[in-house]
Amino acid sequence: MRMKPLSIPRAPAFALIMLTAAAVAGCNSNPVRDVATSLGAGPQVAPTPDFVARSRPATLDYMPIGTPVPERPTPARTAEEIKAAEAELDALRSRNEAAGAAAAEMGKTPPPEPVRLPANTSQQTRQKTNSNRRP
Repeated sequence: MRMKPLSIPRAPAFALIMLTAAAVAGCNSNPVRDVATSLGAGPQVAPTPDFVARSRPATLDYMPIGTPVPERPTPARTAEEIKAAEAELDALRSRNEAAGAAAAEMGKTPPPEPVRLPANTSQQTRQKTNSNRRP
């Protein structure tokens, strides 16, 4: 008579393996690292630097649902303040446009005439030595 090494059917065994793999994958710890660290052979946990500990809150809780949002630190602007800010930005735009127009006018000047060198007729033009011309 032939004996099977495992008497568990394939489908439940596969499901058990998948559940075990999912459980191990979802773990936030590494058992090999934890054992090595406890024996002194693994990585040592460094203490948190002082500036990091001061900059983070003691508890990292989520904002509770249903609580009102805290008020703004600065009040909203009134309609008059908005109109004053728009007028200030319009004035700034008109100044920039005037400065751009002035710069464009300055850029329209014609380029200077090239300097003409006096012709030197006392020297003879030298003939090239590698020329194929014959006198």
